[in-house]
Amino acid sequence: MTEQNLQSDTEESTPHSENVKDHVASTSDKKDEKEQDNHEEELESIESLSLTEVLTAMETIVNKEDAGAHFKKFNQLKEQANHLIHDQTEDLKSEFVTAGNPVELFSNQHPSQAKLSGILHVYREKNDEYHKKQEENHHKNLEHRQSIIDSLKNLYTNTEAGTNLFKAIREIKEDWKNAGQVAKSEFKLLNNNYFHHLNQFYQMLDMNKEYMEQEFAHNLEKRQHIIERAKELQSEPSVQKALNELQYLHKLWKEEAEPVAEEFREKTWDEFKEISNKIHDRKSELTEQIEKEQNDNLVRKNEIIEEIKKMAAAVKETNHNYWQNSIKKVEALRTEFLKLGNVPRKVSNQNWNDFKEHLRNFNVKKNEFYKGLKNSQQTNLDEKLNLIQTAKDNMLSEEWEITVPLFKKLQEDWKKVGHVPRSMTNKVWDDFREACNTFFNNYREKNNATNDNWKENFKTKRSLLDELKAIGDEEGSVEKIEQIKSKWNAIGKVPREKITINTEFNKVLRDKLKLNKIHEYDLREEGLSENQVTDKARKIKNQIADLEAEIVKMENNLGFFSNPSRENPLLRETYEKIDDKKSQLESMKQSLHSILIGENQ
Repeated sequence: MTEQNLQSDTEESTPHSENVKDHVASTSDKKDEKEQDNHEEELESIESLSLTEVLTAMETIVNKEDAGAHFKKFNQLKEQANHLIHDQTEDLKSEFVTAGNPVELFSNQHPSQAKLSGILHVYREKNDEYHKKQEENHHKNLEHRQSIIDSLKNLYTNTEAGTNLFKAIREIKEDWKNAGQVAKSEFKLLNNNYFHHLNQFYQMLDMNKEYMEQEFAHNLEKRQHIIERAKELQSEPSVQKALNELQYLHKLWKEEAEPVAEEFREKTWDEFKEISNKIHDRKSELTEQIEKEQNDNLVRKNEIIEEIKKMAAAVKETNHNYWQNSIKKVEALRTEFLKLGNVPRKVSNQNWNDFKEHLRNFNVKKNEFYKGLKNSQQTNLDEKLNLIQTAKDNMLSEEWEITVPLFKKLQEDWKKVGHVPRSMTNKVWDDFREACNTFFNNYREKNNATNDNWKENFKTKRSLLDELKAIGDEEGSVEKIEQIKSKWNAIGKVPREKITINTEFNKVLRDKLKLNKIHEYDLREEGLSENQVTDKARKIKNQIADLEAEIVKMENNLGFFSNPSRENPLLRETYEKIDDKKSQLESMKQSLHSILIGENQ
């Protein structure tokens, strides 16, 4: 008497072993087909990931204890990362050249290349460590399986009286089933040896018909349970789940439901095989469902491409605000595109290429606009630099009848010149103001020297500074600070050697404002001259522009997260910072408005 399922992997055969071989071959074919489908689906899934998501997935694998077991997927992710880095580098190179730069000056070092190299280095170490452990485990498992074979051999050669053969063989078979893997080079000989002694055991059982009847009944009951579960899978809503579990049922049939009595062998196998075929026929449902999802994804992805295309081909005259808004929209569309699932394979490459092409066109048009804007700002910068040079050339002149009208005209011309590059805004203004102030201060000194009492001014300022130092954060302290600041603004010059008192005053003022949790732009000041009001308004405008840029940057950064909602605990602090900065921005704008209409004076 032999156990048929175990003989399917040996060169020996019995009348029933051919059926088992057909069953195993069928299961193997379906398994190969399933593995191929899973491989293609996983490949498509990886192809839809962004570079950041690919690197994150690689890091996740590297951090696993059994990182080496995921070599195939890691390799696919590595290829996708290299592909994306290459594409993005080519895109940057194209933009660099389009912007009018020589191609030989382009640096091809992608910012993510170093991170990828680090991940690959760590993975190689993890992979070597994994395979070393595998070899150790294979050796231990080989020794364990050899001991199982010895126990099996001993069971039919030296069985002690009263031994429960049914229980003993079940324990041996269960132990063999759960024993770990061994090296491929050892497996075939080891497996054949096990099957040989198992066959010898069953031949020995020819003398024990009662045990065989129990064995057949036990296995038949398992077959019936497997068949009943297979019937239930015919109505399982998820086709993929049904196919996966069917594969597991075939494994149980092969490993735990052999042998059975002759009259039930073909009957039960034919019934199970028929049900299996019906479940496999449902793969068409899964295919239709996948095709529908992919077609829906294709429609939406094409809509996204059209939206990007329209923004890049805007007919109306564009400005800075248009491009800033468009950049936000395109980034949101890009994120949505990458998150959408697969599209039909036959149009996948074309759809991806269309997306990259129109995204690249958008970036080219955006860069062209800002390049033109940069040229315009450079022209304005040149004009202002000429005004500064004229002011510097004449700031020490004492020909008042000529230079006073000249400086007034310089100030008028300055207002007419447009924006300059942001990095130069403060510098050119400070240079121009310094030259103008030098001239007008010299003018006032020479014409009003008798009215100036600089030493007295210094004493007054020293007294006010001492008052400011004494203020704490008690009630009414802000009003005291405002009064002192207003008095300070009304005081004239101090001797040149005492000019550092102004710096000391400003430092103490900042400390007191910080102590009372109030910003300088919120102070209500009196006695400001027109130049002082203008200067204060300009400072607040610059602060508003910087704060707005910082808020936009933080909000853009939120878009890189897959779940950028306030409920995300990782982003809670970021949202709080954005809210705080928006509140500060609103306060600045109100202060600026008050200054411009004369309420904050």
